[in-house]
Amino acid sequence: MKDDKRDGINRESRAADDATGFTGAQAGSSRSHGLTGISATLVGLVAAASLLGGCGQTDTKPMDDEYAGNESSSAPGNGEAQGPQAGEGVPSASSRDGRQPAASDTGQYQDGSYALTGHYGKDGSDSIDVDLDVSGGTVQSVRISGKSDSPVSKKHIDEFAKAVPGVVEGSPLKDLKVSKVAGASWTSDAFNKALDLARQEASITQ
Repeated sequence: MKDDKRDGINRESRAADDATGFTGAQAGSSRSHGLTGISATLVGLVAAASLLGGCGQTDTKPMDDEYAGNESSSAPGNGEAQGPQAGEGVPSASSRDGRQPAASDTGQYQDGSYALTGHYGKDGSDSIDVDLDVSGGTVQSVRISGKSDSPVSKKHIDEFAKAVPGVVEGSPLKDLKVSKVAGASWTSDAFNKALDLARQEASITQ
């Protein structure tokens, strides 16, 4: 009787396999292939997500070369030099002609030639020599030469020296002030300090 029951069960199992088209071994193999396919799909999705994540990250480089240091060594927040940062010094000026400056700018100026130096950069390490010819209260001519240990700063000085005559020559000395000439903000600041001192030296006092 037991053998008859086992034979009946085996016949039913074979009948079920025939109906589905799979044997037990084939079904197991199918499940294995299915899991392998799912794993491969997941790996592909992870790789794609990683590539997309990398595409969203770009290294940006500032386009403006005017940064703190010697006219251009560290970037301010908006990529443009805003003048000396902490520890980098404040623009100043000194006389090269031995003239005594008046206590204040009187707005009335003596004709003559004025030789000054504008200092800027760390510890005043960069400088520009400014030579002004003044007549009738007007700047007749200006000549600039400069000194810097930084090639970038020296380039700014040279470009400033070429551009500034076209900006100031023929202008009244009174209240004369330049903005960022030829992209050189610190050099422009030092030049403005030299103009301040020139006005004091040229001022006519009663």
